Amino acid sequence: MSNGSTFPPRRRFGGTLVVVLAALLAACAAGWLIWRSTSGHGGDRPPKALPAASPSSPGGPPGKGGTGGTGAGDDGGRPTPGDPDDKGDRPGPGGHTGTRLKGRTVLLDPGHNPANRDHTREIARQVDVGNGRKECDTTGTSTNDGYAEASFTLDVARRARTLLRAEGAKVVFTQDGDRPYGPCVDERARAGNEAKADAAVSVHADGAGAGNRGFHVILPARVTAGAADTSAIVGPSRRLGEHLAGRFVAATGSAPANYLGGGTGLVVRSDLGGLNLSGIPKVFLECGNMRDAKDAAQLTDPQWREKAARGIAEGITGFLTE
Repeated sequence: MSNGSTFPPRRRFGGTLVVVLAALLAACAAGWLIWRSTSGHGGDRPPKALPAASPSSPGGPPGKGGTGGTGAGDDGGRPTPGDPDDKGDRPGPGGHTGTRLKGRTVLLDPGHNPANRDHTREIARQVDVGNGRKECDTTGTSTNDGYAEASFTLDVARRARTLLRAEGAKVVFTQDGDRPYGPCVDERARAGNEAKADAAVSVHADGAGAGNRGFHVILPARVTAGAADTSAIVGPSRRLGEHLAGRFVAATGSAPANYLGGGTGLVVRSDLGGLNLSGIPKVFLECGNMRDAKDAAQLTDPQWREKAARGIAEGITGFLTE
């Protein structure tokens, strides 16, 4: 009786254990395969890009101030970690590292120069802008607390450079805080032409009166005078500006300017040498108004500047991959 009542249950338990272990192994293998295919570790599908921004319409006349800055804010426009030698190890537009801009060249033009204020005579000399003559450069504006536009533009441009490099683009700067002053506006335009850049964005911030808020993108007018002929770039520059405006809204949450452009965020000008003398698609971006306290609170915030840089990089990427 003891032999008949003991061994059969053992055999049944052993068989059940084998079945359970086999089922567990099969489930683990299936789970690993699912994780492998969806986590990016071994899949070669690129992450989905952000949807394209809605185009905007042309706007009305601009109004830019220029009172001159006297100092830097919290980081003074110094390079963000990894810049200027960063090779693109941070996520690019759309949140990933890729090669969508491989083989493309982008010119970024950080407006003004932090040292311009020490070279007022040099930057005051007149240069040809095609349909007239203007100052070589200006000091730019600043917040009421003294955060200089030139420091802001360098910081945002450097951040945008990192993001664009992450997408494979070659990024050329007109200046990187490495010049005693300038360059002059005609040289800034020439830099993009000589680099044969596919797109160019000049980064600025406005100096309008308090209560004037929001960003705007300046597009080149059709100018054919002297050394200027923008006929070939007016159309593509508008498309660049529309991509930039749409992406800037999405990235920063900022609204188009409430004081020019008819609410579109787009204006057209014929008096800027940086646009008149450009032979490549180019726009100016006024990221906000430094003389308005609410806009200034954003412009002096490093986290907001990172968002602004992402909007710039995404706008350029959208234009170059449309």
